Amino acid sequence: MVNLTLLFLLLALCVASTVQRNLELEEDANVQQNLAQDLQIVHYQPEQVHLAFGERTASEIVVTWSTRGLPPDTESIVEYGLNDLTQRADGRAIKFVDGGPKQMTQYIHRVTLSQLKPNTSYVYHCGSAYGWSAKYQFRTIASADADWSPSLAIYGDMGNENAQSLARLQRETQLGMYDAIIHVGDFAYDMNSKDARVGDEFMRQIETVAAYVPYMVVPGNHEEKFNFSNYRARFSMPGGTENLFYSFDLGPVHFIGISTEVYYFLNYGVKTLVFQYEWLKRDLEAANMPENRAKRPWIIIYGHRPMYCSNENDNDCTHSETLTRVGWPFVHMFGLEPLLYEYGVDVAIWAHEHSYERLWPIYDYNVRNGTLGSPYENPRAPVHIITGSAGCKEGREPFKGKIPEWSAFHSQDYGYTRLKAHNRTHLYFEQVSDDQQGAIIDKFWLIKSQHGAYSKL
Repeated sequence: MVNLTLLFLLLALCVASTVQRNLELEEDANVQQNLAQDLQIVHYQPEQVHLAFGERTASEIVVTWSTRGLPPDTESIVEYGLNDLTQRADGRAIKFVDGGPKQMTQYIHRVTLSQLKPNTSYVYHCGSAYGWSAKYQFRTIASADADWSPSLAIYGDMGNENAQSLARLQRETQLGMYDAIIHVGDFAYDMNSKDARVGDEFMRQIETVAAYVPYMVVPGNHEEKFNFSNYRARFSMPGGTENLFYSFDLGPVHFIGISTEVYYFLNYGVKTLVFQYEWLKRDLEAANMPENRAKRPWIIIYGHRPMYCSNENDNDCTHSETLTRVGWPFVHMFGLEPLLYEYGVDVAIWAHEHSYERLWPIYDYNVRNGTLGSPYENPRAPVHIITGSAGCKEGREPFKGKIPEWSAFHSQDYGYTRLKAHNRTHLYFEQVSDDQQGAIIDKFWLIKSQHGAYSKL
């Protein structure tokens, strides 16, 4: 009898416990549902705000941001002005679905600010009636003309983890040191990771740089997943090529950004490679028209994977037949180095190697210095710079025991490159070391009294 009573008591306790647990689960579900409803407004809050040059570098800025949900009125608005938010520009949003298992969705908003005044500071914020970003500011470039001296920070290979250069770049950007930033491929490590949450966090991290100056980009190998979908969706470069290749003018410099990755990920087809090559040739031809080369004599090209490097690894740039340099194996179609030589490209900037390296002027592995005493004065070939040491979780790249004769300087220090285009005859480069608290570990002047095809110099 006692055992039967005890059994009924235990059963009653189990039932009570189950009922209580079900009530707790139901209550928790209700709390979560109510919380989700209460936080709907947060899903419309702009985040990951960043700028880029528009089609007209001197008078257009494109503002890009992300929201988790699409506001009911589907508006994408930037309010801006000289001192207050008196002007308005409208744009549009596109739905981006990451290719990962969770198919994470967000909406990328783009608004172009047009007819901006040169050398003018603007304040702005972006969003809609359902949520606004913080208020930011930017300064337009000094002039549409060539006779001013732009300053840029240039680097590649910066991720969420170990982003050694980010803090210094944030501070220097907000001090007004740069007219633009160029990120030469490899972002976040990787944007698609953890259902694109790593990409989201990276874009939030660079907001304190990219919301203040145009943040110009090209793709690297770490953006490859799902046919570069995160990269294509998140940025807003000019040219209408989904950010893969484009050009813009800044002071006395014609900048060209390209995708080196079209040479390596042929599983996505060869059409983009051919299209880029033909486009690049036309762009270089236009830049070399006498009136254009006289106005903007400097041509600087940048892409992720270098043609040359002296790093100790089995990457493509340690081989003599680099795909971007000579083109497809054996047939040597679509090689870029002959184009750089034929059209007198002054500087080629790369990343990919997690280090810094400056080369002597070089063509087809032959050093072509200006003179023995002044190698960068009127050189007879392009100057190559590798700047892929801004910091990522993969760490540094070692160098060979014996450095090739065409390598002028190399360093494993984390850091980034600064460029000052002083005028039509003088460019100044310097390398900043984060390991040495911002010390300048390398610097040089590139001086040219004449520009054009090297075969004619």
